Amino acid sequence: MEEMSKSYLKYKICVSGAARTDCCEPGAMAKTKELGREIVRQGGIVLTGATTGVPYWAAIGAKEEDGISIGFSPAASEAAHVKTYHLPIDYFDMIVYTGFEYAGRNLILTRASDAVIISCGRLGTLNEFTIAFEDKKPIGILTGTGGMADEIKAIVAKGNRGPGKIVYDDDPKKLVAKLIEIIKERSLKKKKILRLTLRRAKGEENSQKILNPKHEILNNIK
Repeated sequence: MEEMSKSYLKYKICVSGAARTDCCEPGAMAKTKELGREIVRQGGIVLTGATTGVPYWAAIGAKEEDGISIGFSPAASEAAHVKTYHLPIDYFDMIVYTGFEYAGRNLILTRASDAVIISCGRLGTLNEFTIAFEDKKPIGILTGTGGMADEIKAIVAKGNRGPGKIVYDDDPKKLVAKLIEIIKERSLKKKKILRLTLRRAKGEENSQKILNPKHEILNNIK
């Protein structure tokens, strides 16, 4: 049973970036597609805003590697997603139609992710970054892709909120590996805290039984 549960464990990694790519560096598309492939190769699922541009490139990369790609749409239905927002529906295994416009979509998308990677990006990407930063999510910055991705370090320095859990790299493979290492460390810490909490709860329960032995007798009578 344990082996089965491990085999289905996937890291949910959001790829955030510009839907309009005029601000991106020339090599951003190739890097982001490779990012999508690397997330899959290293045991992850690609989550995006189900939009065009950078997130779409990541979704393409994930599907080229036979991985899982899940989109989170600002629309309330597939019809609105296509006709009102003019967003794609291919290269996704599933699209979650949030119905919360872009700002609400961004919140749900980042909250659903174990980590967030920024590639290129404009103001919407910065919004997803700040949500992830406030939530203390592990964040990866694919440097050299242009836009907000190459401004994040300066923004964080001026923000006076500490460095956050952010890693930087211009190599998609190395960036994903660094990020997954942080996810694993966080997961181990959470498990340790859970075990300690359960032990303390068990200890308190045993203490109550010692202090009140009649409780056990009454339970047996029932």
